[in-house]
Amino acid sequence: MKVKRSHAAQQVSVTADGEGVATHAGTLLLAEVADRSGLSAALSAAMAHTRSRRSGHDPGRVLVQLAVMLASGGDCVADLAALRHQPELFGSVASGPTAWRVVQSMGFDAFVGLGRARAAARRAAWDAGSAPKEIVLDFDASLVGAHSDKQEAAPNYKRGFGFNPLLCYLEETGEALAGMLRPGNAGANDAADHVELLDAALEQLPVRPLGDDPVEGVAMLARSDSAGASHGFLEALRSRGITFSVGFQLTAAVRDVVLAMPEDAWVPAIRQDGEERDGAAVCELVDLELSTWPSGTRAICRRERPHPGAQLSFSDVDGHRFQVFITDQTDDDLAALEVRHRAHARVEDRIRAAKDTGLVGLPFSDYVANEAWMQLILLAQDLLCWTQRLCFTGELARAEPRTFRFRVLHTAARIARSARRVTLRLSRRWPWSVELSLAFRRLRVALPA
Repeated sequence: MKVKRSHAAQQVSVTADGEGVATHAGTLLLAEVADRSGLSAALSAAMAHTRSRRSGHDPGRVLVQLAVMLASGGDCVADLAALRHQPELFGSVASGPTAWRVVQSMGFDAFVGLGRARAAARRAAWDAGSAPKEIVLDFDASLVGAHSDKQEAAPNYKRGFGFNPLLCYLEETGEALAGMLRPGNAGANDAADHVELLDAALEQLPVRPLGDDPVEGVAMLARSDSAGASHGFLEALRSRGITFSVGFQLTAAVRDVVLAMPEDAWVPAIRQDGEERDGAAVCELVDLELSTWPSGTRAICRRERPHPGAQLSFSDVDGHRFQVFITDQTDDDLAALEVRHRAHARVEDRIRAAKDTGLVGLPFSDYVANEAWMQLILLAQDLLCWTQRLCFTGELARAEPRTFRFRVLHTAARIARSARRVTLRLSRRWPWSVELSLAFRRLRVALPA
């Protein structure tokens, strides 16, 4: 019997004397997005006051280089070396110690400048074609571990140690609008934190909510799990003209109302594609006391058969699992309201992507420096979103960061020089070379230099 060999087809000789070869060639696209959106220039101006000497590296450009590195898959300052050793593509890139000092030098003024630079670049990207069709703000928190003694790190409710950042993402595009680094023991229902993050997120948007601009403002929806169900946060949303959809705790009073609902009050639930969801139903809890919440608040309950191995949350009556949320949306289609609220779960994918982009560990011992690092991670996520929406179509426009890096950003190429021009030659056999080449063309049309 003939056995098929599973090792490489032939022996490969390996040498270290190649020239004119570029790795991470696709990462150049991120750097161009930063330059053409005005982000690099805006950060240079914002960080000019921290520059100690003219001959040194521009601190604003150092921040852009760090964001590009993080977007490309790096997770520590030392990974900047992958860009620094390719000056033909990325120019003069700061060393690790220089970048470290730039991050450590950031204070309140630098954070304000970084936020304004991100907002200006976002406006440019949206004007170029990456704007969403609707504004849905998703709020959620996530634990970030610390394996050494870092300033403000604290134990958390899962018996870990570290931080508990609160984040806000734009649902349709995946853009990271705002984030707040908090100690691990930060409270879940802290209305002040939610309101502060809301204001920071609104400052990032090129459009205003209806409450701030009744004439030209746009409708917005804020979503959260039960951590957002606080009177202070919902009143802040109401004052800004933003509707809400937040999880609600299953207290004994809520349980009694749910179990008292007649069977004919339940309507079939639907999936995200609009098809009916087997074994799931929705009803409005019209008898639940909500007078202390903003006027027009409604409570909607979803019941379904739990998947095998799942634990029921508060009642095993009829073997159903129940989830409740409150909203001030006026739509009469309960199933549509419920499926729209359930889409809030996608924010967990955004946070997972943030952890794939450097948030899994914070490298500094100083709290302010770690806050700066987190803001650079959010900027890196923005760069990825703008690049995918402006430059790609189909699967690559929706790809997860890991997939996008493997197929596009980490593409190798040959650098050719002719007639004072530099050409990046992508492999004709790499399946995504044509799409990457077209991406550069689309970018240069959408955002002229």
